[in-house]
Amino acid sequence: MTDTARIPDKPALEGLESVWGGAWEREGTYRFDRKSATRECIYSIDTPPPTASGSLHIGHVFSYTHTDVVARFQRMRGKSVFYPMGWDDNGLPTERRVQNYYGVRCDPTLAYIDGFVPPFEGGDGKSTKAADQVPISRRNFIELCERLTVEDEQQFEALWRQLGLSVDWTQTYRTIGDESLFASQLAFVRNVERGEAYQALAPTLWDVTFRTAVAQAELEDREQPGHYHRVSFHRPDGGIIEIETSRPELIPACVALVAHPDDERYQPLFGTTVTSPVFGVEVPVVAHHLAQKDKGTGIAMICTFGDITDVVWWRELDLPNRAIIGFDGRVIAEAPEAITSEAGKAAFAELAGKTTFSAKQAVVQQLRDSGDLLADPKSITHPVKFFEKGDKPLEIVSTRQWYIRNGARDEALRERLLSHGREIDWHPDFMRVRYENWVGGLSGDWLVSRQRFFGVPIPVWYPLDAAGDPKFDEPIVATREMLPVDPSSAAAPGFEESQRGEAGGFIGEHDVMDTWATSSLTPQLAGGWERDPELFDLVFPYSLRPQGQDIIRTWLFSTTLRAELEHGVAPWANASISGFIVDPDRKKMSKSKGNVVTPAGLLDQHGSDAVRYWAASSRLGTDAAFDPQNPTQVKIGRRLAIKVLNAAKFILGFDGRADAPVTVPVDRSMLAELTGVVERATRSLEAYDHARALELAETFFWTFCDDYLELVKERAYGEPSPEQASAVAALKTALDVLLRLFAPVIPFATEEAWRWSHDGSVHVASWPNVDELAARGDAGVELLELAGLALTGIRRAKTDAKASQKTPVASAVIAAPAATIALLESVASDLRAVGRIAELGFVEAESFEVRDVVFEAPSE
Repeated sequence: MTDTARIPDKPALEGLESVWGGAWEREGTYRFDRKSATRECIYSIDTPPPTASGSLHIGHVFSYTHTDVVARFQRMRGKSVFYPMGWDDNGLPTERRVQNYYGVRCDPTLAYIDGFVPPFEGGDGKSTKAADQVPISRRNFIELCERLTVEDEQQFEALWRQLGLSVDWTQTYRTIGDESLFASQLAFVRNVERGEAYQALAPTLWDVTFRTAVAQAELEDREQPGHYHRVSFHRPDGGIIEIETSRPELIPACVALVAHPDDERYQPLFGTTVTSPVFGVEVPVVAHHLAQKDKGTGIAMICTFGDITDVVWWRELDLPNRAIIGFDGRVIAEAPEAITSEAGKAAFAELAGKTTFSAKQAVVQQLRDSGDLLADPKSITHPVKFFEKGDKPLEIVSTRQWYIRNGARDEALRERLLSHGREIDWHPDFMRVRYENWVGGLSGDWLVSRQRFFGVPIPVWYPLDAAGDPKFDEPIVATREMLPVDPSSAAAPGFEESQRGEAGGFIGEHDVMDTWATSSLTPQLAGGWERDPELFDLVFPYSLRPQGQDIIRTWLFSTTLRAELEHGVAPWANASISGFIVDPDRKKMSKSKGNVVTPAGLLDQHGSDAVRYWAASSRLGTDAAFDPQNPTQVKIGRRLAIKVLNAAKFILGFDGRADAPVTVPVDRSMLAELTGVVERATRSLEAYDHARALELAETFFWTFCDDYLELVKERAYGEPSPEQASAVAALKTALDVLLRLFAPVIPFATEEAWRWSHDGSVHVASWPNVDELAARGDAGVELLELAGLALTGIRRAKTDAKASQKTPVASAVIAAPAATIALLESVASDLRAVGRIAELGFVEAESFEVRDVVFEAPSE
């Protein structure tokens, strides 16, 4: 029953977040109850762990709201919802933020300083050059990473709570915490034991700024200005071959010229050699199908290494390696052995130590001087590979790295991964193609080692031979009992720390795992794999993986891969993919474009329910435009939330019970219409179409308020009678249902209104039951629609007469077909009351119309 003392005089949205957020925490509203849970009744969510560096943006609010709507709906359907939250701590973003925030950089050669105090806190680093940052030990640097990520996580949690995410905050994890370290290292150890992880010396995409290897999934093409240079290579007969290249600085790294095997221009040259300009190195002319007959002159240099195609050619044609670019992006000091002439060595010496940009200028001048530059450079714009978080083009260097097999060279594994993609239900379904295209286009195994400091250490050591050289082909892999372990500070099994770096001793692996190597295990991390087997068996495979479309190739694929390698199953039953947030010009919001909107101000200004409404109005997989200067949808959401509060206050003010008999036809018609709304909205939510479910509920709600509520309020205010009880019961029943329909989207307003007449939370109440509702609303839904048309006609007549809606009417006539009149006669008393009509008549006609409205003469 309603407790009128709970209803405020003026309901408001302000402050509801703190009031109900605190109540939900005290009452354990969203706590996962594993004691009474069975596998069949659990709905488990593999929640994206946001990167704990910097601040959340409006895109996070957008996609995480989509997930929360699902969680709340499933909870109200009776599911025991496992909804954890993780924090993605390790990775380059964290390291860069720590550098900028504290004004430091990591130097692993330095000793640890106890009680180290950074030069400053809170810096943005934009005015500080890397050379001006204070170098500190790796351990000191990691301590600062730990400190700052914890602070960021607290701020993130506060914002998520303000937004109303129904997360179980007792189920959290950090990707750099001990439990995550254990799981990540154990999975890697098992990958090694099964032959799925291996080490290799190979050409590696390298970011010269971060000094780390970059995986295929982390690449992006950026259009960059450049030049084509037409250059001559010399034939033994005195002739020349002309090539065009955008990277003349790599001529000293040239190992061959290549043309398409069907290119008749060059077929006579296959198997012969030519000499490179300036550096005088003899290189073969070879054939390969990747050469493009219509690009440039149709014949190209193969250099070690200018781009990924060079790597393919080098590998498949078994060519030598003459790499000249170092890890710092500069030309190395020592010339390749193939350069034997004094002139060639002198020319290379001019390049040593230069950046690729400066080296390019130097080589172009050398080509001019030698007469081998055949034309002025031609300006072009072309795509260049970048690390997605980097500022400089990637280079390709030869390094020793760790890889995990991903199906690129294993057809059976590739097919299993594609099969898992078909097993998963995708929402929307067309996103499946992006996954399949990525799997089908893999060109190499997953590079998982990174030359960074703050991450999960690779649990491996290497023995040293009698000369003190590492035996990389005989890695010492950690045992399960040792995990988690840092090989840079813990001795290898069977060795003493005193043997570190000594001949016959060992060295530890200094590299850490790619952040995706940990994030790919989020189902295992959150579910307690190998730590809490009972919990893991309950939640895995998960019910849902929600995420953005841009990380299908990274997070979704890598998680599927790890689940296949470790468990042989798809990690989830469903994948829901949110679209992007774009600015008013339809450009994707990103920090690099400077158009990112942070959500804190929006939440404070408009309220969390309003912002959630905006997010829930967009379907999965659909990009949503957002204008922070005029957030129209947010304002509409706020209006809806306020209307819910006011309508609830108004309805709960009527005397009567919600369970009284509903006998009046129009009341039953309204409930019949609501029954259909519940049925369609439920189907939509089951199909992960939250936007359609919201649209259905909202459309009905405004009709309910504008038409039905206005139509029956006079009857509901009347003296006790079966008709009055019917109106009140219908109103309160509808309110009860509507609050539950809206609860997943606007949780604070619905909770506030629900608690005025219920003791428990609306968020653990049962989802509306169609069968029970239908038993009370078996009248035709057309009666409610016709009553609304009649009410609209009466209002319009008064508006046209420039009269107040409260103006009494002496008489009015409704003209309509006979069947319509028969229905409307049952609501005649309500129409007379709401329209203040003394006499309401009906006349048969072909079309519907309210006419002959006569207003009462004003009293003397």
